[in-house]
Amino acid sequence: MELVTAITPEAYLLLTAVAFVAGFISSIAGAGGMLTLPALLWVGIPPLDALGTNKFQSVFGTLSSALNFFQKGHLDLRPIWSGLLAAMAGSALGVWAVTQLGGEQLRTLLPILLIGLALYFAFSPRISDVDMRPRMSNGWFNLLVGGGIGFYGGFFGPGMGSFYALAFAALLGYNMRRATAHTKPLVLATNATAMVIFMLGGHLLWGLALAMSAAQFVGARLGSNMVITRGVVLVKPVIILVTIAMAVHLLLGGGTR
Repeated sequence: MELVTAITPEAYLLLTAVAFVAGFISSIAGAGGMLTLPALLWVGIPPLDALGTNKFQSVFGTLSSALNFFQKGHLDLRPIWSGLLAAMAGSALGVWAVTQLGGEQLRTLLPILLIGLALYFAFSPRISDVDMRPRMSNGWFNLLVGGGIGFYGGFFGPGMGSFYALAFAALLGYNMRRATAHTKPLVLATNATAMVIFMLGGHLLWGLALAMSAAQFVGARLGSNMVITRGVVLVKPVIILVTIAMAVHLLLGGGTR
């Protein structure tokens, strides 16, 4: 395994603070990895160890917001159980695929998809605080969306939470508070599967991962509370801004998983 550059106390504090902010943002719109992974790489952590540590700490942020939504009655796991299994299978397949194929073509296409997503959130009447008529059954949704976006999450990753939220709103007619809540278990299943694969490969810095996880947990709790109280007024503009920022970041040559 590649040796890790010594991490200074200042870098620990910086990465922990970044994890807190990322947890807050991810609980609303996803994409916290756009902050944490570049920061992990910037302090000199080798890429695979950075990916494993990033997945570990992000799982705890997603778990925090999922528990908060569940405890406050905004999350019902019963309709999405099969989607969780599909997301796990898709994620494992995606991790395998990216190690075999690489993700350069998807990296080129993704900014266009993200800009399209932002435009949909900006102008679609289905993005609201009111439930709409569903366009797809739960069974097909769990299989196609859970498995498909799960594969994407394991293969590449940026914007996964926003894609799940869009699917819940556009295909099942969920209002934005409900859609945001129901993305969390699927993102959790996707990232936890990838995390386990990285852990089995020994690509995890335990001390740093635990410190960042604690900060993610607190930030996600605060962010999910804001989603519950403010709904589409908060979620819609944050998702639009985050997806445009991700598109610009990727167009300028950045990228993350």
